Amino acid sequence: MYVVNLLIPSCFLITLDLFSFLLPPQSVDRSAFKMTLILGYTVFLLIMNDLLPVTGNTIPLISEQGHSGPTYESMQAVFDLQPFRPAVNLSNPTITNISFTLYAVLGVNEKTQILTTFLWLRLYWHHEFLVWEPDECDGVTRISLPVKQLWSPDIIVYEFVDDDVSQACPYVYVNHTGHIRWDRMLRLVSACNLEIFSFPFDVQNCTFTFGSYMVSPALTFEEMSGNSKRYLEASGEWELVDILGETSILQFGIDEWDIITFWVVIKRRPVLYVVNLLIPSSFLMLIDILSFYLPPHSVDRASFKMTLILGYTVFLLIMNDLLPSTANGTPIIGIYFSVCLALMVISLLETVIITNVLHHSSMKYQEVPNWVRVVVLKHIATLICYRWPEDVRPPSMSQRDKPESTNGSAAAPPELQQICQYLGDLRLHLTSLQKESELQDQWCHVGYVLDFLLFRIYLLLITCYALVIISMWCVWISQS
Repeated sequence: MYVVNLLIPSCFLITLDLFSFLLPPQSVDRSAFKMTLILGYTVFLLIMNDLLPVTGNTIPLISEQGHSGPTYESMQAVFDLQPFRPAVNLSNPTITNISFTLYAVLGVNEKTQILTTFLWLRLYWHHEFLVWEPDECDGVTRISLPVKQLWSPDIIVYEFVDDDVSQACPYVYVNHTGHIRWDRMLRLVSACNLEIFSFPFDVQNCTFTFGSYMVSPALTFEEMSGNSKRYLEASGEWELVDILGETSILQFGIDEWDIITFWVVIKRRPVLYVVNLLIPSSFLMLIDILSFYLPPHSVDRASFKMTLILGYTVFLLIMNDLLPSTANGTPIIGIYFSVCLALMVISLLETVIITNVLHHSSMKYQEVPNWVRVVVLKHIATLICYRWPEDVRPPSMSQRDKPESTNGSAAAPPELQQICQYLGDLRLHLTSLQKESELQDQWCHVGYVLDFLLFRIYLLLITCYALVIISMWCVWISQS
């Protein structure tokens, strides 16, 4: 078709032009004949222009004079090829280089496992039809063109879970060698498997997988963590550790796609959470431990501990928004707060028990049971190195203290007998009060020993709890 419509007519016209030299110049208007031939050839080229494809590696972007550089008219042919990939040989892939700068981490939603970041994405590719010589173009080596007028790679992020609402850059930079650079802002809302066990000292590793809908383009990447670290160090909750990249091939059936997987490793800055969560909680636990040094018989320790528990509960409710929550697991700091609250409740129960022992009524409990004396005042007191003075039993009434009978002939006067009766009643009352005081002292001794024992057990529980938390942390570090 092209030989018949293009080559043969063109050859015929050239042949006629050659034979025109055989015309006698003195008798035939040879110039008029040649002018008619040129006009016919021009009309032929105009008619056949649509059949002429772009067959070279370059398309001239300038006129022969080269006074104004690349013009819109000279590039109209390139713009007409916008829907097609700019390759002379369509079997060769268009290599696209991808790089990005991580400007900010806008949000981390642990509940929905979504990471929101702001990227400055940069794409490079080669346009084989946009090449010119700078010397012929007044030294112009780079121009800007609307991105909608040129073919651009359809790069997507596979982890995208929301629409891209960021403003796209409408222009691209074109080098005289045909290399195109397109910078665009990208608000990336991506899915990420967030590990919050070590919150607020957690390190997250999220993946950004860049690919194309087309099979042909080949993707490459370059190192890019330097600028991102500089921007993220300025402000924000997160600190960039590293950005790693790897190219791979995604196979689906008989088709293969080149993809680039970036691993963005970020670390949380824990200062905010240490100051607002860990330090206040540790202070409240320290106050709860020191409350055991309050004398239980003279101070209402139970009310103090109850106030402490209420304050800790209000603290947890206020700080609840700072704690992450996911269905995958509970952060170790959440376990820490729960156990601290449980230890405070146990401390309150211990205070209730000691208060009950110290307020035994001597009218109801006549004497400390013997087994309590043996177990508590002897064995437990010895075990915890807590010694009390030996009990002083109330002296019993001796024989000489009994009032002498007056069965002799000399009877005492009635006034003296009445005084003796009053003194005897007073002595019995004082003896009863002394016995009650001694019983109360015995129960106080039992309460003090139990309080000292439970305080030691409480310290042991806190120590074991701290060791468990440290061991869990060490196991997590070794596994990560």
